Amino acid sequence: MRLLLHTCCAPCGIVPFDVLREEGHAVTAYYYNPNIHPYKEFLRRKETLEGYAASINLPLIVEEGYALEDFLRRVAADPAGRCPHCYDLRLRKTAEKARELGMEGFSTTLLISPYQDHETLRRAGEAAGREVGVPFVYADFRASFREGQQRARERELYRQPYCGCIYSEKDRYYKPKGGFKR
Repeated sequence: MRLLLHTCCAPCGIVPFDVLREEGHAVTAYYYNPNIHPYKEFLRRKETLEGYAASINLPLIVEEGYALEDFLRRVAADPAGRCPHCYDLRLRKTAEKARELGMEGFSTTLLISPYQDHETLRRAGEAAGREVGVPFVYADFRASFREGQQRARERELYRQPYCGCIYSEKDRYYKPKGGFKR
């Protein structure tokens, strides 16, 4: 199957890239992440992915631009409920790109993270797939999360300390009673 794989970062892609290729899929990585903030973080993740993809001969499409405003418009009214909006935004764009490229399916590297809500991800992917006409391919890679992180460390790939959005950065570092975490 020709599969477009939404890719949030290189470390989260290591295992899915390998597993999906071993299963016989022709995988193309797709970097579309308007949620990532600040812009320097967005660039660092993109550049790390570009280097890693080149090192394993993985086709990569990088969506041009930085559509932070699209993400913020969707989530600003309810930051605590941001993840479903974020999943929808990125997976819908991935489904549309998959259709444009004539791919037979699409998926996401977010499925490796034990910190992501898999049922919500699955629903968002399946809804986007139905609306766009390209099937969403669900695979639970969570059991290999630590392996992927270890392999990223061994390759000295940049590993980010938070999910990506301004709200997850705040959740990671800001502690109301004790100030900022150090």
